[in-house]
Amino acid sequence: MNRNLTVAMTAALMMTGTATQAQDVNIGRSNITLKSDLMTPEALWAMGRIGSAQASPDGKKIAYQVGYYSVKENRGHQVIRIMDADGKNDKLLTTSAKSESDVVWLDNRTLAFLTDGQLWTMSIDGSNRHQLTHSDIAIEGFRFSPDKKRVVLVKSIPYHGTIKENPDDLPKATGMLITDMNYRHWDHYVTSNAHPFVANVTANGVDAGKDILEGEPYESPMAPFGGIEQIDWSTDSKSVAYTCRKKEGTQYAISTDADIYIYNVETGKTTNLCKPADYVEPKIDATKSMRDQAVNHQSGDFNVGYDVNPKFSPDGKYIAWQSMKRNGYESDRNRLCVYELATGRKTYVTESFDSNVDDYTWSADSKSLYFIGVWHATVNVYQTNLKGAVRQLTKGDHNYVSIALLGNKQLLGIRQSISQPNEIYAITPSKGNADSQQTQLTFENKHIFDQLALGEVKDRWVATSDGKKLQEWVITPPHFDPNKRYPTLLFCEGGPQSPVSQFWSYRWNLQIMAANGYVVIAPNRRGLPGYGSEWNEQVSTDWTGQCMRDYLSSIDDAAQNLPFVDKDNLAAVGASFGGFSVYYLAGIHNKRFKCLIAHDGAFNLESMYTDTEEAWFSNWEYDDAYWNKDKSASAQRTYANSPHLNVDKWDTPILCIHGEKDYRINANQGMGAFNAARLRGIPAELLLFPDENHWVLKPQNGILWQRTFFNWLDRWLKKK
Repeated sequence: MNRNLTVAMTAALMMTGTATQAQDVNIGRSNITLKSDLMTPEALWAMGRIGSAQASPDGKKIAYQVGYYSVKENRGHQVIRIMDADGKNDKLLTTSAKSESDVVWLDNRTLAFLTDGQLWTMSIDGSNRHQLTHSDIAIEGFRFSPDKKRVVLVKSIPYHGTIKENPDDLPKATGMLITDMNYRHWDHYVTSNAHPFVANVTANGVDAGKDILEGEPYESPMAPFGGIEQIDWSTDSKSVAYTCRKKEGTQYAISTDADIYIYNVETGKTTNLCKPADYVEPKIDATKSMRDQAVNHQSGDFNVGYDVNPKFSPDGKYIAWQSMKRNGYESDRNRLCVYELATGRKTYVTESFDSNVDDYTWSADSKSLYFIGVWHATVNVYQTNLKGAVRQLTKGDHNYVSIALLGNKQLLGIRQSISQPNEIYAITPSKGNADSQQTQLTFENKHIFDQLALGEVKDRWVATSDGKKLQEWVITPPHFDPNKRYPTLLFCEGGPQSPVSQFWSYRWNLQIMAANGYVVIAPNRRGLPGYGSEWNEQVSTDWTGQCMRDYLSSIDDAAQNLPFVDKDNLAAVGASFGGFSVYYLAGIHNKRFKCLIAHDGAFNLESMYTDTEEAWFSNWEYDDAYWNKDKSASAQRTYANSPHLNVDKWDTPILCIHGEKDYRINANQGMGAFNAARLRGIPAELLLFPDENHWVLKPQNGILWQRTFFNWLDRWLKKK
């Protein structure tokens, strides 16, 4: 936000609103002057964060969303901006103290968006604002039908399937009577479910709508990450496709079996596109391997894994979605399925791409699809025809995080890298094997990066203990002196199957680690996508095997072959599965590391098996419940190698970090690791966030996280 506009808006709001509202508006783009050319936590939080972008129907303009954050106010502000398709004439449309988000085009002159839980429209110059809904329940997402006569509204309604409603005469009672699993999810207790409502658009606005899932105890979109991308309208505006896992309680907790459903707006009939009408849900035998049962339940021309994110083709003949094959395996390969509506024929059109489809869009002529996926630690744009012939369109050391159409001849992508947060790009697809043209349209944080010196990022391949090659990123400090030796960090990835690609993070930021004087070694160890299914799947049921040997191969190679790595001052750091990795390495690293940092990591795997609310994860990754006496050899190995059983071998200072609202990996895991270290007499600290989940999302907590992180590293790796 430019300074003149900030001043004008603040003056206006001080006349019509409160001082707090005026301060809210100041959370925006500002001309920050940095005290040095090294990245700091404060510089990270001053950056604008581009979240989504959509082109107008004629492809001439782009509307997009940006989030700004105030450390002082400890809050964020979402705004809507608009620009020409070539990046010119960029303009801020949001002039309110309230956040505005989820912007979409209704036509070439009108935008729809959400603010304060209601659906609004406005002209593309920001004028003629009109509130369409006056719902008692907040609108969480929306999608208009192609003819604009109807709109799907996502609203959460009360749900008491697992947490019973308290008696009316006890209004202040805080206790919860829980009768089944799935009573909490990631960071909240499950007392409501999101439902899609089909509402009519009239001259007077939008009505309350009809609940597609009325009377059904299910959710759509699906928690914890699903949004409006899980719902789509048919081209003729007569049907709604939606994603749903129609299970509750224990069955929900042990399954990833989600399907694509078609709801006919006129008749109210619902059809499952992923299962036959006579499909019978198999019974699970809790005394046998959950993983084996999930694999064995596959049969016929249908999936029992995740089927999500449906999109109708522009010509109305097809519907596509992302599809995983196996039940309970949340990191199964995400394939792209195309379903022919007239015949019911399914074609998986990305089988030759042995990695995940992360996002996709139809071409304007419905003859092909564009998608993004990771390969060799970068996420680029690919194209497939309906027969499954895949070709790569973009190249480069970067990650595309979304892809959409920009008119009929270009694509609109949001791109990031280890050295750049999200920016919007126009892509002109090439023909043949030529590289596609990629043109940067936004420069949201140029005013900050112009003041920063960044570390150099290089990839290298190193030998593993089993004779294979592992790709890793090496990031050196700004103003790098090759004749110096630098303390070095081994970055341990989470997931366990999330790629160490060209990602940008506002917390686990590799450039800020380098800016603090550290070399960063970030390996794509066994169990990460982008190197084929065999490499990716090796980690499941073997958390402490080859993937851990890969970590040691990576850091040993750096210590031996990179002269600027100070082999006497090494640390291992990581979150989630990376945190588990640190806890495990603490017992086997043989004095390689001077200190360790583990964030939200699993420490006691027996406890973790029943602590986590998503039981399918433990079932697949551990192979079996710890109490089954005839459990498999891999399950026995998993529990026998739990980090808590190796604490007697710990001898290294460790910082443990955890959020108490993390229900995927409960905070008792971090507290247990910290307590064990202290009882062993090992220097340790615990950074505990009562109000954070698996991530650290509040600005001041984020600053505290960074300061604690680097204070701990400096204490042990930079001793004089």
